[in-house]
Amino acid sequence: MEKKISPDGIAARTLAAVGIARAAGELQRRYFSDRGSIGTTFKGPQDYLTVADGAVEKLVVGHLRSAFPTDDVLGEETGGSRDPRALWVIDPIDGTANFANGISHFCISIAFVAEGREEIGVIYDPMRDEMFLARRGHGASCNGRPMTVTSNGEVARAQFELGWSSRRTVESYTAIVSRTVKAGASFRRAGSGALGIAYVADGRADGYAELHINAWDCLAGLLMVREAGGRTNDFLGAGGLADGAAVLAAGTAIYDALSSLTEIK
Repeated sequence: MEKKISPDGIAARTLAAVGIARAAGELQRRYFSDRGSIGTTFKGPQDYLTVADGAVEKLVVGHLRSAFPTDDVLGEETGGSRDPRALWVIDPIDGTANFANGISHFCISIAFVAEGREEIGVIYDPMRDEMFLARRGHGASCNGRPMTVTSNGEVARAQFELGWSSRRTVESYTAIVSRTVKAGASFRRAGSGALGIAYVADGRADGYAELHINAWDCLAGLLMVREAGGRTNDFLGAGGLADGAAVLAAGTAIYDALSSLTEIK
C-alpha cells in the first residue's frame, strides 16, 4: 500500500522528533556521567558499541512506533526496514568512540524520509544543548537560530572535516588528506559525521567529505546543509540508504573545489 504523508503529518513528526531527541540526549548524558555503566564492546576494529547505544535506540524506536505506528524505522543497532516511502533513520549515538572514551562530542541523529526524499532532520548534541533542526522547504536552525553555510570560496582559507571509514583503504583517505593540505586547506576529523555535517550547515566548517558513510550518520545533516543554502551529493541516488555511500556537503562557493580534492561527485 502506498504511503503518503501530508504537510500536517510532516509538521507533527517534526515536533515529535525534537522531543524524542531531547529525551534521548538526556539518557545519553546519564550514561556519559557514569562511565562504569557504558559497557563498551567492539563490532570490529575501532567500531565501538556500548550498552547506551542499545538503550537509546530502544527509547527512540519505542516513542516513534507509539506515535506513528504505520511508519517504518531503521536503526543503526537493531536494523529494520529500508522502505523510503515513510521511514525514520536513527543513529542512537553518533560518535560512539568519543562517547566511550569520555570525549563530549557525540549526538543523537534522527531523519525522516518520505517518498524517497529527506523531509526532517534532527541532530541533538546533549553536552552543548544544541538542537540542529531542518524540515524540507522550511530552512534549518540551531536552537531556533537560522543556520547558513559559509560563503567562503577560497581553498586556502577553508576548514574541512574529512571523515574516515574502515570500508575504504587507508591509502585512499591519506591521498585526500595530502591533496587537501597541499591545496592550502586545513582539515580535521572529530569523530561524529552527523555533527560534522551539521557544522557545515551552521557555517562552522566549509565542507565535510567521507568516502563511505551509512545513512543513519548523514541523512539528517545533509538536509540541514541544503536547507541552509549549501550543496550535497546525491547520497540516496547513489544507493546510500541500502549500502552506504560517499558523502560530500559544503558551502556552495567551495563545493566544486572540495569535490575535486576528494574525487566525490
